[in-house]
Amino acid sequence: MPTKNKIYLSSPHLGKNEQNYVSEAFATNWIAPLGPNITAFEDDIKTYLGSKNEVAVLSSGTAAIHLALDLIGVRKGDEVICQSFTFSASANPILYLGATPIFVDSEKETWNMSPELLEFAIKDRIKKGKKPKAIIAVHLYGMPYKADEIHAIASQYEIPIIEDSAEALGSMYKNQACGILSDFGIFSFNGNKIITTSAGGALITKTKNLKEKAVFLATQARDDAPHYQHSQIGYNYRMSNVLAGIGRGQMEVLNQRVLARRANYEFYKEGLAAFDNIEFLEEPTGFYSNRWLTCIKTDRYETRETLRLALLDDNIEARPLWKPLHKQPLFKDCLSFTNGTSEELFEKGLCLPSGSNLTKTDLNRILEILIPSLK
Repeated sequence: MPTKNKIYLSSPHLGKNEQNYVSEAFATNWIAPLGPNITAFEDDIKTYLGSKNEVAVLSSGTAAIHLALDLIGVRKGDEVICQSFTFSASANPILYLGATPIFVDSEKETWNMSPELLEFAIKDRIKKGKKPKAIIAVHLYGMPYKADEIHAIASQYEIPIIEDSAEALGSMYKNQACGILSDFGIFSFNGNKIITTSAGGALITKTKNLKEKAVFLATQARDDAPHYQHSQIGYNYRMSNVLAGIGRGQMEVLNQRVLARRANYEFYKEGLAAFDNIEFLEEPTGFYSNRWLTCIKTDRYETRETLRLALLDDNIEARPLWKPLHKQPLFKDCLSFTNGTSEELFEKGLCLPSGSNLTKTDLNRILEILIPSLK
């Protein structure tokens, strides 16, 4: 019996002009981490965000977090508060710098960092003589975090925020684009994100000076000299002009991709409305999610696994929600402030196929597997 075509969780979806921009890079021999595509891609992102912030395109979203931490001045022995319910790339750069992650659990409304636990963690660390150097807050699965509350706490204690918008390009919080709400913003253009450059990311800064510092660090921190001279550690983090060409084409279709993913969410929500053993992550008032991934929370672990395995048997990819970082072996010795929310979500939650290139046939096939499994 032939294997059915695989339906991926979130696959790349190219437009019409990516190849044109890439071909232009080849034709003009701009095959380097500089060139016209890089400048234009950064300008496209800046225009889309509708802000006066500056944009530096990089090799990954992880690189952007690393540079943001470096620019803030995080060093060995410092502590950085990080959302626990997220991918490990949110926290790994803390370790790159020899600092220590302090994990904070989620609230139930958006699944993002709990403001109450954040303030409790800050007070605890200050009491023990270890004021956190930075906060990494995440817009998980494209759902904005509670920015007003989180930022008010950060401001009160004068701690800068890195806004991890790796999954949230196209999301909005009270009519402002995610990625420009805080001291630093980051995006990811990995192959599974809402737009992709195959690999890549961006750092959003408040000033041109900070952008220039980021680009300096991202290009091996080479001093201004006729020879190769280096006075500090640098990184090979700048995006290629070829990949930036893909990004230019992807920016042209970003709004369409957001609408397609939001339509997927509505399709699932309507198609599964009859079942009270699952629930969807709703948007609070003033929140606008790009619905990068449509996620459900089931009533128990067994239900989640029944759904996941039934989809897998039909060659359809679905994944559990993120395993909290405070439960990961890598971070087992790190301090965490928890309330059980992220552990419950990991146990009961499932990410459904959400690509913007899913067809109606694909979506109906997924429902045909889910519905009998929920009865």
